[in-house]
Amino acid sequence: MTDYILSNETRDKLRKVSTASVATALYKRGLRNQFVQGVTPVERKPVTMVGQAYTLRYIPAREDRNPITVFRDRDHKQRVAVESCPEGHVLVMDARKDSRAATAGSILVTRLQQRGVAGVVSDGGVRDAAGIGALDMPAYFARPSAPTNLTLHEAIDLNVPISCGDAPVFPGDVMLGDGDGVMVIPAHLADEIAEECTEMEAYEDFVLEQVNDGAGIIGLYPGTEDENLVKFQAWRDKAGR
Repeated sequence: MTDYILSNETRDKLRKVSTASVATALYKRGLRNQFVQGVTPVERKPVTMVGQAYTLRYIPAREDRNPITVFRDRDHKQRVAVESCPEGHVLVMDARKDSRAATAGSILVTRLQQRGVAGVVSDGGVRDAAGIGALDMPAYFARPSAPTNLTLHEAIDLNVPISCGDAPVFPGDVMLGDGDGVMVIPAHLADEIAEECTEMEAYEDFVLEQVNDGAGIIGLYPGTEDENLVKFQAWRDKAGR
């Protein structure tokens, strides 16, 4: 668990940066394994998903423990996760990268959206993908998969450290998702990553303008020559960036 609380200022900054920029910033700090492998947006959204992680861990289902009647239990961990994930957080599910069965469906994900959750990420399957894709809330899964979670997965733990798509996710870490996928930002780094990536995005906008005007990338991207940094500062002054 972490005491970190994502501020509105940092959330707003992160909504304007890409997973690519975050990956580079984390790489500079020696963190190479923060991208959730094997998940894609059910449907691309015009907004970037940003929120702290609330986690659900699945283990392989043992048949005698997971008949359809387990949903009579009001403490069933999957159902409790949907009703307890805090507003503005992201529900992150560890299904051991097993997408042969669903980890959620459109009714559960709709409920998450109605409760103000910022998004959902699973390295397993999803059923009712069309319904989930039609929602406003971003959702990331490995692939569509019709079988109920009970056939292969048992929801066992809430808000514990998990692996999702081989990325370590601790409760309270900041999840950032765009059209390319999902990055996990360790909570203690979130504020400085947001600030650094805001600067990176400004420089890349400058570079793109230069490239569109015919400039070569050597010494420009990355900015290893002083003359390009001088040009960038002049561009910033003019653009108010």
